Amino acid sequence: MVKLNRIYTRTGDAGTTGLVDGSRVSKADARMAAIGDVDEANSIVGVALLHVTDEGYRATLARIQNELFDLGADLATPGEQFEPDEMTLRITAVQVERLEAEIDAMNEALGPLRSFILPGGDPAAAHVHLARAVVRRAERAAVAASAEVALNPQALAYINRLSDHLFVLGRAINAAGRGDILWVPGATRS
Repeated sequence: MVKLNRIYTRTGDAGTTGLVDGSRVSKADARMAAIGDVDEANSIVGVALLHVTDEGYRATLARIQNELFDLGADLATPGEQFEPDEMTLRITAVQVERLEAEIDAMNEALGPLRSFILPGGDPAAAHVHLARAVVRRAERAAVAASAEVALNPQALAYINRLSDHLFVLGRAINAAGRGDILWVPGATRS
């Protein structure tokens, strides 16, 4: 259990921050950029939750918020041992597979895409699409960090799958795809 008595520690005043193992890195480190983007994605999922009314989708997004916190902890854990244990939190294949199963289940009720879609439609869908865009940025940051340090391959798979999940969820919220706003290529050229 986490217990914080004090929020500020002053240990980061010189521009470094601590990782799970106690080591310190620059706050500008590629790993920290990925963690920050994951944190922002989590915050935007929280904003999306303010607009989503379907209880099933709300429960899914609440679980995803928790998993995004797990993902941040995973990214903040140095090393090349990616199996979770009592002291190490890691994203697992089960979490990735759950996202895939949910994508498949939501997609069954959707019509095929006839064009790319523009973020929007229902306000809840618009917020989910915004979360998807931030998750994609977090994925790019995590991939960049993985070029410098070893990161859990399941963490990278999870964040990749999550952006797909949020895309399909946005479509599902938009009246099972009937409320999608379709991109019309070159519509304003003339």
